[in-house]
Amino acid sequence: MKCEEMLAVLNEYVDGTIDPAICGEFEKHMAGCNPCQVVVDNIRQTITLYKDGQPYDLPVRFRDHLHEALRKRWKETH
Repeated sequence: MKCEEMLAVLNEYVDGTIDPAICGEFEKHMAGCNPCQVVVDNIRQTITLYKDGQPYDLPVRFRDHLHEALRKRWKETH
């Protein structure tokens, strides 16, 4: 399995709905591919943070910059 193929089935793997035949290939690829390991680990951490449901206070400067960028993007599309 190549990285592109792994990324194509990544959602199914993370959701636990991947075909067992493909799962073996996926895990074999993951065992030898550090960049893909990092991607999957980041996704797992993001899901864990989301499921915990705990709010996270953003630094004020970052929050203000994010809000400004979102407002700008919204004005461009509406």
